[in-house]
Amino acid sequence: MAPLWKAGAAVAALREELSGDVFSPQDAGYDEARAVFNAMIDRRPAAIAQCADADDVVRAVRFARELDLPVAVRGGGHSVAGMATNDGGVVVDLRRMHAVSVDPAGQAVRVAGGATMSHLDRATEPHGLATTGGRASTTGVGGFVLGGGTGWLDRCCGLAVDNLLAVELVTADGERVHASADENPDLFWALHGGGGNFGVATALTLRLHELPEFSMALVLYLPEHGPEAVRTFREVIATGPDEAGGGVIYLTAPPEEFVPEHLVGRLACGALLTYAGSEDDMRKIAQPLLALPHEAEVVGAIPYADLQCMIDDPPGMRNYWSAEYLTGAPDDFVDVFCSLAESVPVPTGTQHVLFPQGGAIAAGPPEYPVPYRDAPWAVHPFGIWEDPADDERCRQWVRDVRAGTRPWSTGAVYLNFIGDEGDERVVAGLGAENTRRLAELKRRYDPDNVFRFNHNITPAGGP
Repeated sequence: MAPLWKAGAAVAALREELSGDVFSPQDAGYDEARAVFNAMIDRRPAAIAQCADADDVVRAVRFARELDLPVAVRGGGHSVAGMATNDGGVVVDLRRMHAVSVDPAGQAVRVAGGATMSHLDRATEPHGLATTGGRASTTGVGGFVLGGGTGWLDRCCGLAVDNLLAVELVTADGERVHASADENPDLFWALHGGGGNFGVATALTLRLHELPEFSMALVLYLPEHGPEAVRTFREVIATGPDEAGGGVIYLTAPPEEFVPEHLVGRLACGALLTYAGSEDDMRKIAQPLLALPHEAEVVGAIPYADLQCMIDDPPGMRNYWSAEYLTGAPDDFVDVFCSLAESVPVPTGTQHVLFPQGGAIAAGPPEYPVPYRDAPWAVHPFGIWEDPADDERCRQWVRDVRAGTRPWSTGAVYLNFIGDEGDERVVAGLGAENTRRLAELKRRYDPDNVFRFNHNITPAGGP
């Protein structure tokens, strides 16, 4: 690693070279620039390169390589483990690169590497088009897609990575490459779940789907009615079309207008049914959920991009998440899932979530490194809170959910849903044979493991 005097001179030179801005620790605005979504992460990089274009990314990567500084890549900054930053290294910050270009006739969209779901969804919505995005508008598109990508549309449109048509990448050598089914196909395969291990994605091209209408039903129940609500939701999904999705969510009832006062601040069970279609058709599917005793409901048509903002979590909160992908959701599992809700940390932003899979997820391309594709259900304990005094109880609750639901686990996991849980979980998120192939490709594209602030794949033959 370069001595401090040399690093300081190099930062000054990088500032002259970049079209974007460069922040170092002594600069005004540095603390704002280094802050990430998870308030538990407090790291101090030596330089934050806020790149304006792909040429800036090339310069930033080469700068880091010349000084032998570690490199982190920031898109949305939503990594729960804080992988978008580091201590004493370089952050390649893509947030200024958020342009979205829609090709309505070709039903495709080119998304710059720093765009969020909101940038993507607001651009495609006027054309009646959409693609699978994350379940929050502030999530970065790049990390989400390259990590696999599950969201409200996945049962009808497939995982986000199933809709990936091309990636523009800056490699560890500071070279610009293009990956698609016809160009660098091995690299393109690796980018279907391998995350940021192979370079900096400066742009992605995604397939779009027609979505002229969207609707939803959110029904809140008292916790004692949770088991019946979960079983009913399970049957609604089993008998409904692939356009139906959503999840069951135990949460602290928020102080929203539609929530009765007696429920605010208390544990509630919510069934969210999303539907890629009309309100009339959605109401027919949702009827069994609405027929159960409930405390509140919101039912109607809603623009998909607006739904994406509904459960946005505010920045500055403390986060700890995990997940288990399941062989099924039989009655004995439902009993365990609901009993684990009794210890949800209340009142916090923590959510105890059960998501359905199936549909286009299960029917998607089997060759990609996404081994959780065949699981029909997923549990996602999503710890989010404000007070550091709650750190241990919230983290322990997440661990308890994993332990309690493990008897039904397939062993696979979606890596974007978890933090740093060790090498074995990375293999679980990619598949053992896929991991071996990915490690060979990592040796080809990043033999020095420059891009290691991620769910890391060690280059084959590496340490």
